[in-house]
Amino acid sequence: MSKQSPKSKSRKEPATAKKAPVEIDTASVEAPEKKSLPKQKTPEEKQKAHRDDIIKTVVAAILGVIFGVVMFVQYGAGEDRIWYAILMIVIGITYYAQKLLYIPLKIDAKEFKFKDWFFVEFVVMDFFLVTWTLLLN
Repeated sequence: MSKQSPKSKSRKEPATAKKAPVEIDTASVEAPEKKSLPKQKTPEEKQKAHRDDIIKTVVAAILGVIFGVVMFVQYGAGEDRIWYAILMIVIGITYYAQKLLYIPLKIDAKEFKFKDWFFVEFVVMDFFLVTWTLLLN
């Protein structure tokens, strides 16, 4: 027979008395408030939003390619530069460039949320780094 250590001994839990189910008066309970659904967009609004999203993506991609070529011409491999400083320069310039470019394209940049700006700047940085890397090879 094996001995059990004091820690492994099973402990008995005290018996608890079962409580009788509580009846709830359904007349006095208020129904939870229904959440309001977001406003449904008309097909024209959906089409305009889709067109605007495509334009935002294309503008960001073109800016990324342009800055990839410019940084390759300006800095080459960028070995003597601090890499995160170059990234911050590109992010800063493209942020303000996009704010100005969206005006003639009839896209309201004032309605952009953090998610929208993060998306377009991610696209810019992605195309910038891919273009610069391809030019380095």
